[in-house]
Amino acid sequence: MQKELTERDLDDAERILPRYVGAGPRYTSYPTVPVWQDAFAEAGHRRALADAGESGEISLYTHIPFCRSLCHFCACNRVITRDPALPERYLDAIERELETTRAAMHHSPQCVQLHWGGGTPTHLEPAQIERLFRSTTDRFPLAPGAEISIEVDPRVTRADHVAALADCGFNRISLGVQDTEPATQAAIHRIQPFEQTRDLTLAARARGIERVSFDLIYGLPHQTEASFDRTLDAVLSLEPDRLALYAYAHVTWIAKQQRGFERRDLPGPRLRLRIMLRAIRRLTQAGYRSIGMDHFAKPGDELAAALDAGTLRRNFMGYTTLEGVDVVAFGPSAISELPGTYVQAEKEHGRWGERVAQGRLATHRGHVLSAEDTWRRAVIRDVMCQGELRVAGFEARYGRDATRALAQDLAEARPRLAPFVEDGLVELQTSGDLRVTALGRLFLRQIAMVFDAHLGDASTGKVPTYSQTV
Repeated sequence: MQKELTERDLDDAERILPRYVGAGPRYTSYPTVPVWQDAFAEAGHRRALADAGESGEISLYTHIPFCRSLCHFCACNRVITRDPALPERYLDAIERELETTRAAMHHSPQCVQLHWGGGTPTHLEPAQIERLFRSTTDRFPLAPGAEISIEVDPRVTRADHVAALADCGFNRISLGVQDTEPATQAAIHRIQPFEQTRDLTLAARARGIERVSFDLIYGLPHQTEASFDRTLDAVLSLEPDRLALYAYAHVTWIAKQQRGFERRDLPGPRLRLRIMLRAIRRLTQAGYRSIGMDHFAKPGDELAAALDAGTLRRNFMGYTTLEGVDVVAFGPSAISELPGTYVQAEKEHGRWGERVAQGRLATHRGHVLSAEDTWRRAVIRDVMCQGELRVAGFEARYGRDATRALAQDLAEARPRLAPFVEDGLVELQTSGDLRVTALGRLFLRQIAMVFDAHLGDASTGKVPTYSQTV
């Protein structure tokens, strides 16, 4: 079991972290999206789908892009609408996409994980939720004990939504909270009284959806240590199973509506750091375990069990419990992780719909992993998920050539790893193994960047590529 962060670790972090501030990937994939090939061939997408689910298991993600209003911090792919006809047309298209995708697959896997994200999935009406769920599970039958999860917005999620989700069998619900303070909520254009979060949490549990997660964001306008303490007081009173503590990503080249935040008391780097460290103290003192770089879970949660078992994995849904399961994704901008291949669908809702209506895959861009990409992805995943890299057994997993390449890369990386070693973030063993310390887990993105051979490829344009790591 990994060591937990101590008070001394957090004191050291406040001293060390400013030296590591900079932009970097979140490593929900490797290689990361900016280096993927635009205009990726649909034929390549079909070839990858043909091999998907060979293990007998599959993970499914559906992107539901609709929102009633724009949250100004958000950089997700979304469609702001109140047109009731638009979701109906979307469901028609999703059903066509499900059919086209299923026909391209040669295997018949069971779905062990189903997740809906957005946007706002509960923008759909209860009958539409049931329609989408049945359309999906008719083509991809659920495995016994499958995780069935959804992201919801408490401002639009009603009691009949909760009833529909429970009737479908959803067993995990993730609530977007971000911050409970009125001044911050006003600045980010997301007025959400805490009572809405509380009432939805209680309603979900009463209907048998007992696994509840909250998303929080630090670094938003008007936040202070004291104000975020009040947010933590509120959310911890509901005892969620998991909490995600995300750093606000100021990516104005993607989300133009963020450009006014600099005039609204956006916390500076040092204040962001203090808010983050104080939040980590609060969560660990409340009994939550630190999972990866930004997740916290109760000791009995599946994420904590996966961390201990060495099966924790990271993909476009964040940290997940499933090792070695292909991800097939649906909807505009959705990303599939297929054997040896990443594929992203068309981002623009209209173009996506046109392609799907033609009975085609809405392929936009993707990447076929080289042999080097494959072993480097394993290294970065081990760092991001397990906090260690073990050379023993690497040859059995990836072959002799990959093991030689890893040994050479580790030798070449030693000068770049030296600052991490000196600051007590990384330990290098005589066996060649690498271990991230409890303190070092706050720096996982920076440590993983040492092994990223594509960073230069992603940084050649004039537009910034990645968000700040702290």
